[in-house]
Amino acid sequence: MAAQVVLVPVDTIKNFIKDVLMGIGVPADDAEICQSVLIASDLKGIDSHGVGRLKMYYDRIKDGIQQPTTNFEIVKETETTAVIDGHHGMGHVVGVHSMQMAIDMAGKFGLGAVAVRNSTHYGIAGYYPEMAIENNMIGLTFTNARPSVAPTYGVEPMLGTNPLTFGCPTDEDCSFVIDCATSISQRGKIELYDRAEKDTPEGVAIDDKGNPHTDTKKLLKDLVSGGAALLPMGGATEELGSHKGYGWSVMAEILCAALQDGSYMKGLLGFDDEGNRAPYKLGHFFLAINIENFLPVELFKKIAGNICRELRASKRVEGEPRIYTAGEKEFESEKVRMKDGIPINKNLQKNLIAMRDELGLLKYKFPF
Repeated sequence: MAAQVVLVPVDTIKNFIKDVLMGIGVPADDAEICQSVLIASDLKGIDSHGVGRLKMYYDRIKDGIQQPTTNFEIVKETETTAVIDGHHGMGHVVGVHSMQMAIDMAGKFGLGAVAVRNSTHYGIAGYYPEMAIENNMIGLTFTNARPSVAPTYGVEPMLGTNPLTFGCPTDEDCSFVIDCATSISQRGKIELYDRAEKDTPEGVAIDDKGNPHTDTKKLLKDLVSGGAALLPMGGATEELGSHKGYGWSVMAEILCAALQDGSYMKGLLGFDDEGNRAPYKLGHFFLAINIENFLPVELFKKIAGNICRELRASKRVEGEPRIYTAGEKEFESEKVRMKDGIPINKNLQKNLIAMRDELGLLKYKFPF
């Protein structure tokens, strides 16, 4: 039976996120950054990375494996590059400051690249290229994550879902932003299936014998124990391109670990040698490209827009109403959800109530 969904006004969710984070020690300015990243995900319809993740950060801070105050340390810096140590602070704060550094460098020198170590989950990856787009730049970001994905022909979770994310401005209201995991589905989507009380679709994950794994609740446990793994983009075999998703995931792992002397693969499990919970030590990589250093930005936007328009105007499968380009669905979702509110299902309602009551934030009278 589908979990009951209630629509909650956007401002209510925004304020609640900020108040919860401040209630567990996150400074006000940093809580504002985190709230902006989380609500952006909800507005875009990416429910796996919005307020649904708030309880995860809440629990990690309470458990002492994530720091509420972010110590943003510049380890090394040149005119166009930097290495950052996030010291297990708020990944959203680390991400926003790192992307801004890359943008500032690109504004002066054409390119800016920032490598990060010892960070934490930084939310929706697409948020960071959009920061570059606001400055008439191209933005890219990559992050590694807890190992949950098997290599092609393997069954052991070795790699994170490691998204590849690119964004650029166009001459349309909607920018081109592609933000996708290098696996068929990310862990957050499995958590979303769990909250919605749905099975995981066949072909997304396998057990340690290589058989399909669709029991969502058990899958989440087995991903932690190593008894299951998500599959790379392309699925289980090379015939449909499994090696491509696998290879791109390794590329992201290298960019997020090797340039900054960071942790990787099993080093991101979140447990120490004695099996106790420990910081996840994630790595990120950010790149900003100043379009004006190549050609006038308006010309770039026109060409990028033409590419998108010609794709959308191409011949469609019979019965399909339209072809999308990346970023369109999220752009349209944002307009709807700003007006209608953020959907909160039954299990997420329980999490919000638990955090509200524990922190005494009783001014929030949710409609559930």
